[in-house]
Amino acid sequence: MNIKVLMFGWEFPPHITGGLGTACLGMTRGLSKQNVDVLFVMPSASGDEDTQSVKIINASDIVSDIELTDMEEYYEHIHFLEIGSNLLPYMDADTFEKEVHQSIRKENEGKKKIKFNSKYKFSGKYGTNLMEEVARYAVVAATIAKENTFDVIHAHDWLTYAAGVAAKKVSGKPLVIHVHATEFDRSGENVNSLVYDIERNGMLEADKIITVSDLTRNIVIEKYGINPEKVVTVHNAVDFSTTKKMSVDRGIKDKIVTFLGRVTYQKGPEYFIEAAHKVIERYPNVRFVMAGSGDMLNKSISRVAELGMGTKFSFTGFLRGEDVKKMFSYSDVYVMPSVSEPFGISPLEAMREGVPTIISKQSGVSEVLKHVLKVDFWNINSIADSIYGLLAYPILAKVVGEKGYDEVITLKWEDAAKKIKNVYLNVIK
Repeated sequence: MNIKVLMFGWEFPPHITGGLGTACLGMTRGLSKQNVDVLFVMPSASGDEDTQSVKIINASDIVSDIELTDMEEYYEHIHFLEIGSNLLPYMDADTFEKEVHQSIRKENEGKKKIKFNSKYKFSGKYGTNLMEEVARYAVVAATIAKENTFDVIHAHDWLTYAAGVAAKKVSGKPLVIHVHATEFDRSGENVNSLVYDIERNGMLEADKIITVSDLTRNIVIEKYGINPEKVVTVHNAVDFSTTKKMSVDRGIKDKIVTFLGRVTYQKGPEYFIEAAHKVIERYPNVRFVMAGSGDMLNKSISRVAELGMGTKFSFTGFLRGEDVKKMFSYSDVYVMPSVSEPFGISPLEAMREGVPTIISKQSGVSEVLKHVLKVDFWNINSIADSIYGLLAYPILAKVVGEKGYDEVITLKWEDAAKKIKNVYLNVIK
């Protein structure tokens, strides 16, 4: 059966900030092999996205003519409810935010209403006016749903859940939401109540929920109060379609241990740094690399300096595309010490390059991998011992790297796509 999907995502390669966009690319490629046609809506498309397996719809090109009156739960905390056609045909994010906060809250027969009659130039970023963009994206989604034919709606992560709900209300088509992370993963117990409400409302409105791991599935059930029968796990995979071994000249004899990811609480960068200090005391011919950016970057740099590791530790900033592959090609060991990782695609990418890998037990990917070293994120001694073992014992590193590669090539997006298609078939009436 051929299925047509209206899919909402905040990013798509090559414009990504993390694993979500990478997952969307692999997933849509897998779905195309299952006779599933995808219309992929993103806030701001640049025209250089990979469109082999999808048709991209640029939300910034859409003129909205939809009026929504049944979205109170999503918008009650957002600082606008009705924006008229007096706004400029194209507004940048700053202009939009200014107009938003100058607008007057209005009621229509007791129901809150939002309406746009203009294009809005989305940034597609994660800036200070993110909530306004999320809300505007939902209105555009309703217009897109009205103008296109499809069988099912698929929304990725909280940024697009309101869009998915709006599309469902306009079209009457079933909604599948995909939980790649929850607010509990990002913030621990200090959750942003607005984001939590958006997540929970999306889950309640959805006909089916896909989680990237059983770890995430349990959070959805326990923390959001969702019926377990509604939630299904489909583990992520890794894309091998463009795999080509990269040859690099490192220029140094020291071993290289890499952390690659957002430098935020969720990813556990502080545990990587403390473990690095312990390793250097035992194995001096090593260098550590932290590849990524985030709100803990400055703190991490300061801690490295405080520990006197400046000559042994490098910060690359955010990497993407070929630079990620190059970094893994340089690496002798990869470490993902995440505090709470719904899945974690980066270990698969490292293993794809034959890099022996260490992951935290508090990650969804640990549910599917056997040929990695698993540690508790908080156990700095265990992380340090695992790194030291892979550096000091070449045979161990060789076996872990080779077995890991053999294992990871079995995790194909085509198989994940089959499961996702079954979810679609389950909700299509």
